[in-house]
Amino acid sequence: MSSPKQRIVVGLSGGVDSAVTAHLLKQQGHEVVGIFMKNWEDDDDSEYCSSNIDFVDAAAVADVIGIEIEHVNFAADYKDRVFAAFLREYQAGRTPNPDVLCNAEIKFKAFLDHAMRLGAEKIATGHYARVRRHNGSVQLLKGVDHTKDQSYFLHRLNQQQLEKTLFPVGELRKTEVRRIAEEIGLPNAKKKDSTGICFIGERPFREFLNRYLAHQPGPIKDERGRKIGEHVGLSFYTLGQRQGLGIGGVKDKGAQRGGGEHAPWFVARKDIEANTLVVVQGHDHPWLQSTSLVADDISWTDSQPADSEIAAKTRYRQADSSCRFTGEGEQRFELRFAEPQWAVTPGQSAVLYDGEVCLGGGVIASAAA
Repeated sequence: MSSPKQRIVVGLSGGVDSAVTAHLLKQQGHEVVGIFMKNWEDDDDSEYCSSNIDFVDAAAVADVIGIEIEHVNFAADYKDRVFAAFLREYQAGRTPNPDVLCNAEIKFKAFLDHAMRLGAEKIATGHYARVRRHNGSVQLLKGVDHTKDQSYFLHRLNQQQLEKTLFPVGELRKTEVRRIAEEIGLPNAKKKDSTGICFIGERPFREFLNRYLAHQPGPIKDERGRKIGEHVGLSFYTLGQRQGLGIGGVKDKGAQRGGGEHAPWFVARKDIEANTLVVVQGHDHPWLQSTSLVADDISWTDSQPADSEIAAKTRYRQADSSCRFTGEGEQRFELRFAEPQWAVTPGQSAVLYDGEVCLGGGVIASAAA
């Protein structure tokens, strides 16, 4: 979608994907400028999440490629637009996906606006996704490397944002990106991929949330209402969670539906009013299966699809699942799945696909068996 000699601003994170993105665009003859986005300031000098280290890596990449780099602080925007919503959702007992909101509000809004002020014609990032013109609009497509595809996190981008965006590494496999980085001598060629939420880094998640959320301990009960443990606060648990429950040695001798008394426990429900965490035994327990969901806070990459058979993901690392889409006005939709979905979690995103094309999606409000 790019034409020769455009001014393109690239979000350089310090990672290998954005580095190769900048290199590829420079190779194509574009005027490339790098921007390093600082999105978090609280305890930024800690061992877990130091943007200073990432900026040094990004600056070293810019030097090798031969482009300018600017350091831009979006921390205030991030706290107002992303982190505040993140905390509200957790306090309400849901499990939000801040990376989705960060892309929509920071990387493709605040960053895009800043790039346009710098005279950019396009922006580019190191996401594994693609854009394509089709019948007068711009489609968001899955990345060629389906094991790295990040269209799930980009599903809230609209036509105006997609029109201005390039994803060069979305056309490549990760192994090829690494090969290019080593071939041209990028200093971060072997840097491992970042994991976890963008502003938290590798720190213990419960420890981090504990600093920002009010929490009240309460009972952990099994499906028959028997207390079998104590939780530290409902905000710290998500549906389908197995680790960190503190009830590993407890056996349910009457368990009939979860795979026997030695089967592991999973979080199945959160009763906010009673401040109770409900757990069940066995990965395939019926309480962990849903055949339908309702989503709100919806967003489409183009126009809302017609009621039809399509596919959806209810979590990132999941294969597309066939479902029936029914729109409920402009604010909500319902999905009915051909096969039960595991641990469908309020606050997460239900993202819709038509083959390779990401159509958009919404925030899961509720699910039913």
